[in-house]
Amino acid sequence: MSVMIFAILFLALVLDRLVGDPAWLWQRVRHPVVVFGAAIDALDRRMNRESLAGVIRRRNGVLAIVLLLTGAALAGSLLHGFFAALGLVGLLPEVAVVAVLLAQKSLKDHVVAVADGLRQEGLAGGRRAVSMIVGRDPETLDEAGVVRAAIESLAENFADGTVAPAFWYAVAGLPGIFAYKMLNTADSMIGHKSPKYIDFGWASARLDDLANWPAARLSSLLIAAGAAIRQGTAAARRSLSVAFRDSGLHRSPNSGWPEAAMAGALDIRLAGPRIYGGQVVSEPMINGAGRATAEAGEIGAAIGIFDAACSSLAAVALGLTVIAILL
Repeated sequence: MSVMIFAILFLALVLDRLVGDPAWLWQRVRHPVVVFGAAIDALDRRMNRESLAGVIRRRNGVLAIVLLLTGAALAGSLLHGFFAALGLVGLLPEVAVVAVLLAQKSLKDHVVAVADGLRQEGLAGGRRAVSMIVGRDPETLDEAGVVRAAIESLAENFADGTVAPAFWYAVAGLPGIFAYKMLNTADSMIGHKSPKYIDFGWASARLDDLANWPAARLSSLLIAAGAAIRQGTAAARRSLSVAFRDSGLHRSPNSGWPEAAMAGALDIRLAGPRIYGGQVVSEPMINGAGRATAEAGEIGAAIGIFDAACSSLAAVALGLTVIAILL
């Protein structure tokens, strides 16, 4: 079983790097994450009414995420059973399903669009492109702010958009990756500290932190490996040093790891004060000793490290396949 899981994961990582999320396909059928979102929204509307007391909403939030994760894992189990019944032919659709739930090419394309926007249309183009991938107010960003936002998004989403789903597929197959994607979607939709979701989304946010814990730390190692490939051993050592030193400066228990690793690899400052919805969020700089300026060219360097990190992840999956065969 482990041989097939690792082999499927390797092929899915390669397929996602090459194909990504083709628009023509999702114009005709609903993406699994869209289906997950619809299920989350349905429970939100029924179980998170404003008339309910906070303690009831928190209880309902726990029940909702349990139902959602159970349903997602069951769907993954049934789908795997169907593919397994097809024999070797069933390996191909399982590879395709896993690839759909990864986000290497789509993430890269969005970040490349920020660099293209800055180069072709200046600050206005960069702001417009970066607004597609970050929640901060784009009009408050100068060019360096746009660059930092794009790089932070690249690093953070490498962890929860690629490494985490790959990790949970390796651990628990289709049920694992389906449950993770459901949880991660729930966290993005209801895991906010707003009056509406502070109680109902509490369980989703805490479970998402737990589910991303191993992948966040693994992602920092992969980014350091990518830095070694693209920038040399000195950049890799700096990447690891900053990750271990500064990851705790981030408000998230997980996002600081890949962001700090990328900041160290590029020797630039990331994070710091940001503006969301007109409100200033004050945070310390990650890698405060790094360069204060961030130019558009830094995005290209970050993408190079990201590409090498993705290749390193695929190499790990291939290596585990070979080890499982030999054992």
